[in-house]
Amino acid sequence: MRCPDCDAADNRVVDTRETRAGRAVRRRRECGICGVRFTTYEHIEDRDLSVCKNDGKTETFDRSKLLRSMMLACAKRSVSQDEIDLAVDAIEDKLTRSLSSEIEASQIGEMVMMALAPLDRVAYVRFASVYRNFKDIGEFQEMLSDLDAQDQKELIAENQETLPL
Repeated sequence: MRCPDCDAADNRVVDTRETRAGRAVRRRRECGICGVRFTTYEHIEDRDLSVCKNDGKTETFDRSKLLRSMMLACAKRSVSQDEIDLAVDAIEDKLTRSLSSEIEASQIGEMVMMALAPLDRVAYVRFASVYRNFKDIGEFQEMLSDLDAQDQKELIAENQETLPL
């Protein structure tokens, strides 16, 4: 491995952890020349997944795009990087386990929204507003009303569980 900062090949492994439910190894490395720390991942090469976009084009699935979109939705929110990584891992795992090697972009978008909803409602709304491409404020308000109704149902269910019979 070469240092991303100084391009030196002299580095050592500082920490090793399993990630993606044991399907990958995450290694923290430290450059022996400049001292910069960086992360590398080692994983089994999975079959190629293709994403069918809404405009009809097909492109190779890119985990980094998925991660970037979730990080953007969670920007300045109290969602940790580990929570985002776990959500991305779960989505990628579900995609690789699917029988099809071609996945609709809309399926991925729905999976991201399902992953963001329990993590952070604001991040969910941010992602949904871009993903669903609302035509007017009425559509946006309708989604917020649905989200509020869902929150109310969950609150009632939680209170019913804690109330004595």
